[in-house]
Amino acid sequence: MITLPRHFPWLALLLTGLLALAGLRADEAQRVVEDSAKFKLNAKANPALPTLYLVGDSTMKVGTPGQRGWGDELARFFDPTKINVVNQAIGGRSSRTYQTEGRWAAVLATLQPGDFVIVQFGHNDSSPVNEDPPVTAKTRARGTIRGVGEESCEVDNILTGKHEVVYSFGRYMRRYVDDIRARQAMPIVLSLVPRNAWKEGRVVRSRPNNYGEWARLVAESTGAAFIDHNEIIARALESLGADKVGPLFADNLHAAPAGALFNARAAIAGLKSLPGAPFAACLSAEAADIPAFAP
Repeated sequence: MITLPRHFPWLALLLTGLLALAGLRADEAQRVVEDSAKFKLNAKANPALPTLYLVGDSTMKVGTPGQRGWGDELARFFDPTKINVVNQAIGGRSSRTYQTEGRWAAVLATLQPGDFVIVQFGHNDSSPVNEDPPVTAKTRARGTIRGVGEESCEVDNILTGKHEVVYSFGRYMRRYVDDIRARQAMPIVLSLVPRNAWKEGRVVRSRPNNYGEWARLVAESTGAAFIDHNEIIARALESLGADKVGPLFADNLHAAPAGALFNARAAIAGLKSLPGAPFAACLSAEAADIPAFAP
């Protein structure tokens, strides 16, 4: 353990770079981290039904005007008489801070056998593990150690004032999987959504040696279901072309309402591709025209 001082054919219907390896992009640093007091956990509509929970960051649920998370569009693709869809994502969280703030424990308290949980993180995990004083509106001490190993470090968190052991992205993600399984529910790991970033005519993927790949490695090592949301969306964007995807984005990462629907449909394509088709009986008619993703 290392101790660090704190100083230290449906595409047409929808359309009628990268983060530096260390630190944040300027536009990300300016964003307000959602106030957890204003974003309470949502309740399931029918306690007698199984529930699909969504756990993630602002790409899944966002409070910024003009932006929309794909998780808020997902419920339309499910039959509410057969399954609840509950979006418990909150903007500004990493795989680490969703746990350390107690939000994950609150979700777990409602999890029942037979439920499902989609987990998607990565964009905020590239933030600093800790920062130097003073605390400002740009302070983002929420990052995780890069990779999927067992490394850890100790910090006196400048934002919380608490001593904290910080782990790798992979270790936090493995905890989600383990906790979900311990409650006899099904974990589904998603790679993070891509940015509107292009190189040589292709969308830049979150690999190799990045959060999209690390999400896949966590799923493979734990036997959890995996959906390469990053790849599915990237291919769909490329089918449109770089000159036509602008209306889908509110900025270079976050979706406009049309983009949220676009990304939600990509998630359904991934869910349809899962072995055993666990959601086949509970999809709505609106999901019928979405083909399963073929890797």
